[in-house]
Amino acid sequence: MPRTAEPSLTDLRDVLVETWAVNDSMNQILLAHLDPRAWRVRLPDAGRGRTVAAIVAHLHNVRVSWLRHNAPHLKRPASLDPYRCTLKQAASALGKSSEQCLRMLTDALSMDPARKVKKFSRGWLRPWPAGGSMFAYMFSHEAHHRGQILMLARQLGYPIPPAAWGGIWNWDRLWKDRGLITRPR
Repeated sequence: MPRTAEPSLTDLRDVLVETWAVNDSMNQILLAHLDPRAWRVRLPDAGRGRTVAAIVAHLHNVRVSWLRHNAPHLKRPASLDPYRCTLKQAASALGKSSEQCLRMLTDALSMDPARKVKKFSRGWLRPWPAGGSMFAYMFSHEAHHRGQILMLARQLGYPIPPAAWGGIWNWDRLWKDRGLITRPR
């Protein structure tokens, strides 16, 4: 169905939810092309800086926290130990937490007054109403850490291949690969 110049609120909600689904594809591409040697290495002058493993565990564990605070009715995957998780475990865990966050966002962006997710608590900060700002915060957090991972891998001498980091920006392909049809046109 062709889009009109003014998308409806339903169109906007669908695009936001589908964009979150594509967000996991971006993370999975990054992890699939990460040199495993970069997983636990620390920059020599980084002090207490995070490893790639710790950044990925943080992404997943923050999602688990969002689910606990905002959607206790949804099953939460187990947290990851940033010092022990493997790359394969982390990729799997991210997929699971992404799916539950997708359910949470679908409910939060619903106009149904009976929806279960009505606020967005980020933990210690004042809660916001659930909705677009919730999506924007979540997506921005993920993008920030993807950028950290790309930069850290490069600084460690294990850059992500251009086809992989370029694939993260090929949103039309990401939507198509996920079988999504309401992407912006």
